[in-house]
Amino acid sequence: MSKTLVAYFSASGNTAKLAHTLAAVVEGSLHEIQPKQPYTTAELDWRNEKSRSSVEMKNKSFRPEIANRVDDMATYNTIFIGFPIWWYVAPTIINTFLEQYNLEGKTIIPFATSGSSGMGNTNAELKDSCKGAVLKNGQRFGANASAQELKKWTDSF
Repeated sequence: MSKTLVAYFSASGNTAKLAHTLAAVVEGSLHEIQPKQPYTTAELDWRNEKSRSSVEMKNKSFRPEIANRVDDMATYNTIFIGFPIWWYVAPTIINTFLEQYNLEGKTIIPFATSGSSGMGNTNAELKDSCKGAVLKNGQRFGANASAQELKKWTDSF
């Protein structure tokens, strides 16, 4: 039987809201990706080039530590991975998350929230972190996307 995981990182709560709705739609398990060192509001200030998030995103090899793991990752076939768009891509903590597991044979489907940015170069930046998996093209949604909208999207896979 195919099992689905909805894993997400949410800096401000928007992605969390979307992830909860998506998990209900796909009848999947939910996992919040928690940074070992939580981000403060000042560290998330993308207008400040010295903020933590700006510094991390300038260095594509940076891998923020994660405080928690999915203990039974081997049991999941499909992983929806959610995040806010930062600088037109997924935050590097998403790479950290993906790289800590054997993803061989799994399907990875990104989803994101953003004020206005699209998915940008997200898949190209995540590809090397998904070794052995099928990485599908993701989609950006508003935090208030309806279950019906998400169902229509997930039915396309």
